[in-house]
Amino acid sequence: MRTKLYLLSAAALLALTALSYGQAGTDVKDAAKDTGKATDTAAKKTGHATKVAAVKTGDASKTAAKDTGKASKTAAKDTGKATEKAADKTGDATKTAAKDTGKGVKKGAKTVGHGVKKGAEKTADEAK
Repeated sequence: MRTKLYLLSAAALLALTALSYGQAGTDVKDAAKDTGKATDTAAKKTGHATKVAAVKTGDASKTAAKDTGKASKTAAKDTGKATEKAADKTGDATKTAAKDTGKGVKKGAKTVGHGVKKGAEKTADEAK
């Protein structure tokens, strides 16, 4: 009888051990499933965040390109206006310089003509 009791106790312990191992296997399996789900969720959230960031970056780049284009256009207009004003001022200065040169040449010619006339008169007087 004692042997039967030992055998029965041993069988009960063996069954309990098998059940514990079975439960531990189930726990590991469940933990793996939970980890897989968490990883999948994290991957989806990361993918979504990456997509949102890419869209925002694209929008910011588009806005920056538009702003740069507008600034370039404005700068080109301003440069054109400044060039036009400079050309007008250069034209005015050239016109004034031409007038002054003309007056100087006229005075010089008059003076030379007057000198030539006096010289001619003197020569005529001496020739008489």
